[in-house]
Amino acid sequence: MGSNAKPRSASKVALESFDDLFGGNTAQENGIEQIINAPLAELYTFKDHPFRVEDDEKMEETTESIRQYGVLVPGIARPRAGGGYEIIAGHRRKRGSELAGKTEMPVVVRNYTDDEATIIMVDSNIQREDILPSEKARAYKMKYEAMKHQGKKSGRNTLNEVGEAAGENAKRYSGISGFPV
Repeated sequence: MGSNAKPRSASKVALESFDDLFGGNTAQENGIEQIINAPLAELYTFKDHPFRVEDDEKMEETTESIRQYGVLVPGIARPRAGGGYEIIAGHRRKRGSELAGKTEMPVVVRNYTDDEATIIMVDSNIQREDILPSEKARAYKMKYEAMKHQGKKSGRNTLNEVGEAAGENAKRYSGISGFPV
């Protein structure tokens, strides 16, 4: 920077730590969210979680990766009224951690309503390749019900619109038990 150059705005920002850069302590202090290493025994499955977690070849790969590198992407959980945390996203990472002999797993803890948690749980899992049509149907139904509870009227208030937003056709699932059309 020459003597006539103006100081850049970025030079005015003072970051003293990793937490300053990524908001670690600020988020915790404001009570918005926090990242913790939660004991696996304190992580509980999401109520009516529609997706299976199987000990298959993919789980073996996940387990080996966790053995070598740990959990690279934290799960998402929310505090439970009875203590511990309810997993919103990360059920497979929890199982892989158990199989890898770990005792805890990193999770982002956020306060979500039931409806918010349901929508996030569905959206974070629905893109997986190995999901059965019955799991998708149940998940879309859960998301639809959560959106109805929230009063969403922004164009996504029918099952067809929920399915279309995810690139699915609701008619495909109409013969599956419990899937309203």
